[in-house]
Amino acid sequence: MSHVFPRHCHANLPTAVAGDGCYLIDSDGKRYFDASGGAAVSCLGHSNEPVRAAIKAQIDTLAFAHTGFFTSDPAEQLADLLVANAPEGIDRVYFVSGGSEAVEAAIKLARQYYLEIGQPERRNLIARRQSYHGNTLGALAAGGNAWRRQQFDPLLIGVSHIAPCYEYAERGAEESLADYGLRVANELEEEILRLGPETVMAFVAEPVVGATLGAVPAVEGYYTRIREICDQYGVLLILDEVMCGMGRTGHLFACEGEGVRPDIITIAKGLGAGYQPVGAMLCSSAIYDAIAKGSGFFQHGHTYIGHPTATAAGLAVVKQLLDPAMMPRVRELGGLVEQALHSTLGQHAHVGDIRGRGLFWGVELVEDQETKTPFDAGRGLAGKIKKAAVAEGLICYPMPGTRDGRSGDHVLLAPPFIMSDDDPQLIATRLARAFDIALG
Repeated sequence: MSHVFPRHCHANLPTAVAGDGCYLIDSDGKRYFDASGGAAVSCLGHSNEPVRAAIKAQIDTLAFAHTGFFTSDPAEQLADLLVANAPEGIDRVYFVSGGSEAVEAAIKLARQYYLEIGQPERRNLIARRQSYHGNTLGALAAGGNAWRRQQFDPLLIGVSHIAPCYEYAERGAEESLADYGLRVANELEEEILRLGPETVMAFVAEPVVGATLGAVPAVEGYYTRIREICDQYGVLLILDEVMCGMGRTGHLFACEGEGVRPDIITIAKGLGAGYQPVGAMLCSSAIYDAIAKGSGFFQHGHTYIGHPTATAAGLAVVKQLLDPAMMPRVRELGGLVEQALHSTLGQHAHVGDIRGRGLFWGVELVEDQETKTPFDAGRGLAGKIKKAAVAEGLICYPMPGTRDGRSGDHVLLAPPFIMSDDDPQLIATRLARAFDIALG
């Protein structure tokens, strides 16, 4: 009998014993193509020798030193590398152990920033419906997923939620893409005015929405207008790239694809590629300087921030992501995934939308294509797809609640950057079989 407290008490999971490139291998020897990187984590696959070697070398040198007493070379080097390749204005890196911690740090930094510059009335955070920012209480409050929030609502801080930029389901029939993007972006201004501009500290959003919506990019022009609104009202723009960043969309930072400059960025998942638990919150020099010239102390922290072994892994990962051939290859493979999904599933009676960017793709399922009506939530379609895909030797990320946290189903794909040219079709073929089994 296991004494592990699992995610689901009644799940009977196989035991993973090895990793080989894009594959995970269980104790029976079955191989599973990891087409979602777990949860968009394993961007370099499961047997990357440079990262393994970096971890081993760091442990042999220095496994851990608490950041209340020391800094370390790998943390300093990784911070330098990230800042050198970050969007304009980003100057400091605060290392954590994962995405939820990164978002918590971002929210707390936004609040402290305004205290430091003498605007203590700025306390309100605005986010979007159908977003996901993590499972700690602050990050969960920022997230707009009704199902995840429901039972914990009494414990959550108040956060306003405006519309996502979800063109497939929410653009009007007579509305152009540009008009739609402008309309939903302007909801931010409306909410700032409703709350009182002097009370709003930050707006947080995923450049490409991950788990909750299924790889949904914003329409062109949306983030340009969001940046204008933030600048007009002195609101910080926090971009959550925990899932979509670190090369996943074909750029080291996903916001590069939007041409937008954030004040704070959160990253994790692909930063450590699964080899170590590591994340980071990056901020502008203006924010850092306000702290440095004020109290001089960010009133936050965890035991494992800046962990030498974790940052050594991150350093080895980012060095590979910055190889001149890597991001063009991600974009090339992304084109092959798009082609394979459309050719294999584009005519499927229950595939409503195929969307994504780079190696970050979502397939939304509907009961009726013409009306875009989702399946009844009681059918449990996402869970059935996951089970069928695993039986086919495919790891993917099916999620329910696409439309409103309750109804709607999609499958998220985030395969490793090291795939072969043939692997996109393998993914599409196995996924199609899983759909047929789950819908049968």
